Amino acid sequence: SHKSSKREWKPLEDHSCTDVPWLLLFILFCVGMGFICGFSIATGAAARLLSGYDSYGNICGQKNVKVEGIINSGLDLTHKKNICFLFFLHQSFFFFFLSTGSSLCSYELQPSEYTTDPRAAKLCPKYPVPESAPIPFFHRCAPVNISCYAKFAEALITFVSDSSVLHRLISGVMTSKEIIMGLCLLSLVLSMILMVIIRYISRVLVWILTILVILGSLGGTGVLWWLYAKQRISASAVETQIAKDNLQALLIYAISATVFTVILFLIMLIMRKRVALTIALFHVAGKVFIHLPLLVFQPFWTFFVLILFWTYWITVLLFLGTTGSPVPNEEGFVEFRMVGPLKYMWWYHVVGLIWISEFILACQQMTVAGAVVTYYFTREKRNLPFTPILASVNRLVCYHLGTVAKGSFIITLVKIPRMILMYIHTQLKGKENACARCMLKACICCLWCLEKCLTYLNQNAYTATAINSTNFCTSAKDAFVILVENALRVAAINTVGDFMLFLGKVLIVCSTGLAGIMLLNYQRDYTIWVLPLIIVCLFAFLVAHCFLSIYEMVVDVLFLCFAIDTKYNDGSPGREFYMDKVLMEFVENSRKSMKEAGRGGGAEGRELKPMVGADEE
Repeated sequence: SHKSSKREWKPLEDHSCTDVPWLLLFILFCVGMGFICGFSIATGAAARLLSGYDSYGNICGQKNVKVEGIINSGLDLTHKKNICFLFFLHQSFFFFFLSTGSSLCSYELQPSEYTTDPRAAKLCPKYPVPESAPIPFFHRCAPVNISCYAKFAEALITFVSDSSVLHRLISGVMTSKEIIMGLCLLSLVLSMILMVIIRYISRVLVWILTILVILGSLGGTGVLWWLYAKQRISASAVETQIAKDNLQALLIYAISATVFTVILFLIMLIMRKRVALTIALFHVAGKVFIHLPLLVFQPFWTFFVLILFWTYWITVLLFLGTTGSPVPNEEGFVEFRMVGPLKYMWWYHVVGLIWISEFILACQQMTVAGAVVTYYFTREKRNLPFTPILASVNRLVCYHLGTVAKGSFIITLVKIPRMILMYIHTQLKGKENACARCMLKACICCLWCLEKCLTYLNQNAYTATAINSTNFCTSAKDAFVILVENALRVAAINTVGDFMLFLGKVLIVCSTGLAGIMLLNYQRDYTIWVLPLIIVCLFAFLVAHCFLSIYEMVVDVLFLCFAIDTKYNDGSPGREFYMDKVLMEFVENSRKSMKEAGRGGGAEGRELKPMVGADEE
């Protein structure tokens, strides 16, 4: 009933903890991640990784425990912090030992036996020993000469040896570093400005989109019919099977393009009014960023937290690579292997990477949703909290971490099978038959589509949770019902809106690139500015994508709030709208249009009733 529906939606009135069992499960999972880190440190993996160890399991800089079956294990290397080849060695190993004190041969061979013992051919490295340099903080040395990495850098070596282009490109970057930094700052400023002014140019962008679609569809259809007519005239003179097949193919293409164009025009005709809603939402989104300027910096905090977590994850991954019990191998050296259930810690660690990364991204979505919901459902904007972003973060931490954990886990459940199938497809490339390859790609594609749909539904579920403080499943169900009821509007926002944001990204990249060309042009006589320009354009695109993705998120949250507002309110006393004046004008114009068309009842009759007592700025 309407009363029950109204009781279910109480924006910002009730706050209660949601999905607490999932929060406990997530905390237990994080404890497991901490156990993996602690285990790897406790078993000496951290010491082996940081200090380095030799082929017999001896860790540099400390006393070592004897490994059963390995003669040269258990040595005292307290005074040997690292084993490092510091000189390009052409002299004998014995003279190298006398001059540096470093033993380059195996431990069982004494320095005095380097030149006399026949085992030296096997126990000593082959000449010449390449020059090396120490790596800071890791007690290891790496060859200075890049040719030592020929197995995995052969293409780069060939490129460098054949020409000096690489050196000139790098010198161009170093010479233009001030300009590059200035242009990167320019792209940052342009992105922030665009987020504010896009509400004023959204109508122009929609017209650009409409004109391009019309010209593209009509032009493509016209060209196909022109080619068909031309081919038909020429085919009448040359009666060959190939000419007939080409003519038939062109006819099919032309008819298909014509049908597509007609359907496209009908869709545009049906959705033309709903495009106005997209423009209105973009306009209100611009106001949101004026009232909530900290939203602009949300991608930076999320990126910073992700970098910290990924750094931790990679560090523990390196620890896991050296953890385990020492085991002699066939060559008489020591390998560290995990046995029993502990060997599955790798899989646990990989799942942790996906789940926690998705959890961090979901926290960003919930934070943005909470801040925008606060803005939308606060009638007097002057009564907004001092920092709605921090208020949203506070609600997230106090009430809704369990909902975020559950939503991110669902994405993880879809992402892991897709990654496994992608790994199988990579391993079987060139070995599987065509049918198996097609099935694998189809499964990967389906899982990718499912992941995108669930991500979009999750985002709207977080918005519903921020509005009504309900658990994840209830919020997802409510959001899904609202989206289905407004399917055409959703389609308009996700097509027209995404294209508008794409044009915004193109505008920022082109503006930054044009400024780069004009500035770097002054250095054209002594600098290759192709690479600096590429760097600047890539950075501009990434910055624009980060900023405009937040803008897109705000538009989606505003749309769900608007749909709920128009569904349960009609502007009458006691049921006043929460929406902005721009959205009210859209509703009023739609109501007038439907009255003029004599369709005042219809599917949208509830949300187009006269508005009375709306309190907006």
